[in-house]
Amino acid sequence: MADYLVFTLAAMIGAMGDLAGHERRGTHVWPARSAVLGLLGAATGVRRDDSAGLARLDRLSMAVGQFAQGVAFRDFHTAQTIPAAFGRVDGRADGLRRAKAAGKLNTVLTQRDYRAGLVHGVALWQDDSGGDLLAELADALRQPVFTLYFGRKACPLAMPPVPRRITADDAITALGHVALPQFVGAGPWTLGMVAADCDLGQGHSEWRHDVPIDRARWHFAQRQVHLWHNADQGAAS
Repeated sequence: MADYLVFTLAAMIGAMGDLAGHERRGTHVWPARSAVLGLLGAATGVRRDDSAGLARLDRLSMAVGQFAQGVAFRDFHTAQTIPAAFGRVDGRADGLRRAKAAGKLNTVLTQRDYRAGLVHGVALWQDDSGGDLLAELADALRQPVFTLYFGRKACPLAMPPVPRRITADDAITALGHVALPQFVGAGPWTLGMVAADCDLGQGHSEWRHDVPIDRARWHFAQRQVHLWHNADQGAAS
């Protein structure tokens, strides 16, 4: 038996990390570790340049359960860019003003991938080093310092996270305690798959680059993720 903090991530639209290029940003089918830690950072008031605060959250282990993987769609829009020849500028607004004045404002077509109708659960557990981080995070998720998003600012949560502190035999069992949405026409919910830091005793493993190393430079390390799929469902409904 172990202590877990479980909570819900549900959204009408969401984005779950992939290559972060300027002209194309994709999305996976479950939230990246960096995305979950970023959301927890927002809840606790940790800013992007607070390396110590982010490192403290890195003590956590996690499992993400997929109850509804959503439907993929792509957003096309234009974005104005600043020529590299301008070098360092005092913020994007200043760079755009200078480029426009020089007649060198560029416009590119960009692509952003999203998924619509997402329901995921997260189970967290911590190592034995100092303090009850899970209790702190539960309080923060109930009253977050910053607004919580499902990956991007265009993706607000569709319901509160509803954090719960529980004791369970393993991560899969813990995810069964996640509060699920009661929206009209939703469900019944089935845990379709789990991606976890720990060996789940079944399924398979793969590597994923989603461990934040330097947030300012967008540097990520790889980790081994253990995957379990519900044999009866194959994938979330």
